[in-house]
Amino acid sequence: MVSEVVAETPRLRLRTWDDPRWDAFVALTNTPAVMRWLGGVFSPEQMASARARLDAYQRNHGFTFWAVERREDDAMLGFCGLKRANAPGAEPVHGEVEIGWRLREDAWGQGYAREAATASLDLAFDRFGAERVIAFTAAGNAPSQTLMKRLGMQHWPQHDYIDGRFPADAPPNPQVTFGITRELWAAQRAS
Repeated sequence: MVSEVVAETPRLRLRTWDDPRWDAFVALTNTPAVMRWLGGVFSPEQMASARARLDAYQRNHGFTFWAVERREDDAMLGFCGLKRANAPGAEPVHGEVEIGWRLREDAWGQGYAREAATASLDLAFDRFGAERVIAFTAAGNAPSQTLMKRLGMQHWPQHDYIDGRFPADAPPNPQVTFGITRELWAAQRAS
């Protein structure tokens, strides 16, 4: 599979996956710090399953959580993008367009996630016709929630849930749900 550029921002490039990019992503993000709110470091089998899911999202929907590279040096930073919500426990919003991101630890706090997420939201509304976009994170993951708020997303507590892949008292739970509508995103981008 050949990687293709999906979007570019001033500092970043979002791309489809190929093996070299995936291998770099795994090496840089499958760490205790990055995976803290996602159930912990994944086994090789879990990472292979994750890659298969990402490829299937791209194939079936035209979007996925894309590889994020820094343009100045082609460094792999992580992923950001879109998928159809399908987490166990979040059934009321299954099928909705979901945005997500995961960056390597030394890329945190530099505005990369916000830049990639902004490009992804533009794609969600402009190219893929979403009426609204949702995001999930662990209730304890304050940095991710802060980014959601900076993107203009609002907490939708009626859709908070317990992720069925983990015990109810595990760090990924409970999951909080944020969302933004097409109209709100357009108004923000116009101001």
